[in-house]
Amino acid sequence: MSLVKMAWRNLWRRKRRTLITASSVAFGVFLSVTFTASGDYGYTNMIDASAKMGFGHITVEPEGFNMTPSLQKKISDANIIREKALKVSGVTSAMTRITGQAMFSSAVKSVGGLFIGIDPAQELGGYNVFIDSIVEGGLFKTRKGRGAVIGSKVAEKLKIRIGKKLVYTATDVNGEIVSAMARVTGIFKTGVAAVDGSMILLPIDTIRKALKYGASDATMVSIMIADQRNVKKIRHNIESAITADGTETLTWSETQADISAVVAIDRSMNYLFQVLIGLMISAGILNTIMMAVLERQREFGIMLAIGMSPSRLFNLVLAESAWLGFLGLALGILITTPWFIYMSETGIDLSSLMEEGADLGGVLVDPVMKFRLYKESAVAILSGVFTLTILSGLYPAWRAGKVPPAESIKTI
Repeated sequence: MSLVKMAWRNLWRRKRRTLITASSVAFGVFLSVTFTASGDYGYTNMIDASAKMGFGHITVEPEGFNMTPSLQKKISDANIIREKALKVSGVTSAMTRITGQAMFSSAVKSVGGLFIGIDPAQELGGYNVFIDSIVEGGLFKTRKGRGAVIGSKVAEKLKIRIGKKLVYTATDVNGEIVSAMARVTGIFKTGVAAVDGSMILLPIDTIRKALKYGASDATMVSIMIADQRNVKKIRHNIESAITADGTETLTWSETQADISAVVAIDRSMNYLFQVLIGLMISAGILNTIMMAVLERQREFGIMLAIGMSPSRLFNLVLAESAWLGFLGLALGILITTPWFIYMSETGIDLSSLMEEGADLGGVLVDPVMKFRLYKESAVAILSGVFTLTILSGLYPAWRAGKVPPAESIKTI
């Protein structure tokens, strides 16, 4: 009889214990998938949402702009950089933008805030959260003219509505104070009070004229990619493609440090939970296999006495561990699949437990918890759990091979 078949039969000599252990492995798989899939969904959602708020997954900007933003720092060939970036594999969109601080005024009040000069023709495909969040009016049609899309809180503070005028004041490329007028064409509401109370979108060519920029000048090229996990590789490829002096290419983790810190802390906690789950699985398997070895010392002694080698006995016990792992994984997949499908498609609405407009680092928190499991995450869970079952069986297998034949037969 082969060792594999013998190991399988040995497991079912104690059916209840085998099923309990396999169930603990399955529960470990269930918990690992829950933590990992919620993390994969949450991290990706947060990173993509923050990228859509202006900087993109990757940003090409003037050197030092990220540390000390200033409208006097600009890229002179932004359109060429954009065209080159769009040719890099993995890039889905690229937008030239001008962003800076300004004072916004109406007939009754003035407030400080931020503006982003955009080209409406480039802002397609759902890559601009402010455009996607417009609740009144619409986006201006061209990159020229005097249109403006403002946050709902800005509208409240300035007491203006669609069609009304506002004046914005900023510092131009020469450090001089300049002003220009705009007319509100749309109002957006992201749900984040700090954003809705400070942000305005303006036509990029109008901003260029006001700031005395050239026709291809911008403060950044915001680049969106298909999969944020490939951001470092694509950043490197973009750097190689553009070869532009006086610029630096940064990833979302550098331009949006607050989001990066939140993701890093949450990911660390996730890894800690995974370690604890692994220890739980290991303890259950170790206990089962060790009990089986201690109960069968006489049996092992006889097997050694009639000619079975210690290494073969070691492999027999290790095969039992492997069978436990396979059984636990199969049961885990069986009980986890319906849960994963439900959470991927429907999720759990936690809005009743959150304050309206709750955000992390300026990014609105999705109140619906859902699952998304990347292929490498699934492979890591399954291979990790199976590896733990093998490692947990090493010591009991070693003990089985060290059973003294004569003493075990005589004394037990």
